[in-house]
Amino acid sequence: MSEKDHKVSRRQFLNYSLTGVGGFMAAGITLPLVRFALDPALKVGEDTEMVAVAQVNELTNEPKRFDFKVNQVDAWYESEVSRSAWIYEEEGEIIALSPVCTHLGCTVDWDTSDDQPNRFFCPCHYGAFEKDGTNVDRTPPTQPLFLYDHEVRNGTVYLGRPRPQV
Repeated sequence: MSEKDHKVSRRQFLNYSLTGVGGFMAAGITLPLVRFALDPALKVGEDTEMVAVAQVNELTNEPKRFDFKVNQVDAWYESEVSRSAWIYEEEGEIIALSPVCTHLGCTVDWDTSDDQPNRFFCPCHYGAFEKDGTNVDRTPPTQPLFLYDHEVRNGTVYLGRPRPQV
């Protein structure tokens, strides 16, 4: 092809140049803003650190409620959140259960119902759980209470995050 067949007018050249420069400027402004907005959603869920909750010598074979606080980070906001756990010791093994009912998220209590003695009871919809956290048949919850990750160091029980029982 010759140069005469492939001419670009000044107007076309200016149009192409300004469109290209404008596109680079728009991308230079938009991409960091998109990254800033999506950054918290793209972060991999961090394992929560273990929090000291109770002394081993405080535990009995009867579930006992222990309240504690954890630092929680939601995107750019950090706060201290109150949590609780039902902890007991049975045959040398420590069990730490979440008090959140798996039906609709109400708080369960130990041995508070005359109809469900020696069980965790949810007053919202009369859900019941056995001592080990398994759900009782013919009650609303369809899965067991969550178990906290836990470890014992120097006679102190440390709890992590609650996980579903398998």
